[in-house]
Amino acid sequence: MSSPSPVSRPYRFSMRQFMAIARPYWVSEDWRMGWLLLGSVLAMNLAIIWINVRLNFWNRDFYDALQEHNYASFKHLLLLFTVLAFAFIVLAVYSQYLQQMLQIRWRRWVTEVFLHDWLDGGTHYRIALRRGQEDNPDQRIADDINSFVSGTLNLFFGVISSVVTLFSFLFVLWELSGAFTLWGLRIPGYMVWAALLYAGVGSWLAHKVGKPLIRLSFDQQRYEADFRFGLARTREHNEGIALYRGEARELDGHRARFAHVWDNWWGIMKRQKLFTWYSSFYGQMAIIFPILVAAPRYFAGQIKLGGLTQTASAFGQVQGSLSFFISSYTTIVGWLATLQRLATFVESIDLARAQGGAAQPPRGVTHEPGGVDLGELRIDSPDGRALLQAAGERIEPGQHTLIIGASGLGKSTLMRWLAGIWPYAEGRHGRLPAGRALFLPQKPYLPIGTLREALTYPMSAEAFDDARLREVLLLVRLPQLVGALDLEDGWMQRLSPGEQQRLAVARALLAAPDWLFLDEATSALDAQLETEMYRLLLRELPRTTLVSVAHRLGVAAFHRQVFELRAGEQGEPSRMVVRRPEELEQEPA
Repeated sequence: MSSPSPVSRPYRFSMRQFMAIARPYWVSEDWRMGWLLLGSVLAMNLAIIWINVRLNFWNRDFYDALQEHNYASFKHLLLLFTVLAFAFIVLAVYSQYLQQMLQIRWRRWVTEVFLHDWLDGGTHYRIALRRGQEDNPDQRIADDINSFVSGTLNLFFGVISSVVTLFSFLFVLWELSGAFTLWGLRIPGYMVWAALLYAGVGSWLAHKVGKPLIRLSFDQQRYEADFRFGLARTREHNEGIALYRGEARELDGHRARFAHVWDNWWGIMKRQKLFTWYSSFYGQMAIIFPILVAAPRYFAGQIKLGGLTQTASAFGQVQGSLSFFISSYTTIVGWLATLQRLATFVESIDLARAQGGAAQPPRGVTHEPGGVDLGELRIDSPDGRALLQAAGERIEPGQHTLIIGASGLGKSTLMRWLAGIWPYAEGRHGRLPAGRALFLPQKPYLPIGTLREALTYPMSAEAFDDARLREVLLLVRLPQLVGALDLEDGWMQRLSPGEQQRLAVARALLAAPDWLFLDEATSALDAQLETEMYRLLLRELPRTTLVSVAHRLGVAAFHRQVFELRAGEQGEPSRMVVRRPEELEQEPA
């Protein structure tokens, strides 16, 4: 089943989606500490509610003491207030502290799970193939998880506090209300019914006024993420932009993306203005409403001033609890949008993992010791178009193979399939090698960190001593980097394309894989240096089988067979023709 569109009805709450994201932590290896912190915060919140109930009665006694000029009672009540206030402050401080502790532990655990699932087995690559970068996984992991965890805890404790407060003060308000006769009908506990009516009508109207904010909030997160991603792309590719003099185009693109942020934000402003008009009116009316409702009993002499203030305070607590939906509406809006974004991200991960990768070859293809047997392999594009059809071609261990052909026929896609990361393929009677493989793309990836970490990636930097690292740098003609092993820098920006490719060759020398796939991995080098790099690989890695994609036919001399991709008839996939390297010697590059 396909995952929903990222803009499909984000305001619908799904308990299944919520439990899929929230439940795992509470049964994880950290469950004891999680439940302990949750219980501690909950107990402190309940203690705070008890203090509020006690303060409600204190409020009555205090104002009665003032009205009766009872100085002894006044002093006693001031001392009691000091004790209750100090206890309230201590509980409030540590309740927030422990809740923040729980929040960061929960966030750390969920972040670790999402990072693992996103990166495991090339899932991140297949998500990008299927949906492109609009998913903004960086935002979902860095921002949305934090928003989900904090929002869930705030709403959970808010709901619990509101429910407990409601029932704690409901009985107090019922006793204080007495009975009210309206049109000959005696209404017991009439203040309770007034609070229910006031909060019920108010919540219904709040949802009507604020409902569009859910869609606007969801879209705002998406537009902000798109804008931030565009800025990051400009930073990462600043050299190419400068060489193309593409600053004006980049500026136009950033302006267009920010225009979505601008327009949607104005929509949020207008709707929030309307909601603030309503919520402010509702809140201000809630101050005077209980006084107006209780005033007839006060002026009739049925209750004192303290009783009036206690009744108004209890009414405010009941009405406030019932109005939790109104006071938390914007929080709920953001939380629903975050939940939907995380849920669609989880569905993208699940779908990408179901497509398989290096650990799950296409149907009819197995990982076995020995060489490569393409069998009846068919490689497709992500949209289902057939790119390449094999017919039993083989690559034996040690049989270095060159893949050539016009652009767009599927050379690089075949290499990705051989490397085990291309999921859109079907095969029969096929076989992939079970040995260690390393893939060198045209543009190497150099991680953030020291040169040592970039050189040894993805292996551990501690696996090689300095002497070996300096040796391979000299072998690939990078003597200027020998003294920079512990220097941290943006190596993808600092090194030229040719230096980056030679650094990748040095990686291959360190890794010594059984199979080395080079997809235009020396295209940035001149012909002489390219020849030197191939000679170096054959000399230093005698047990490694090379499989190369190249446009310069001079590298054919370093291979034992050639697969030439030729375009099929209109609408048909390309096919391979096996040739001998010497056949290419007289052909133009």
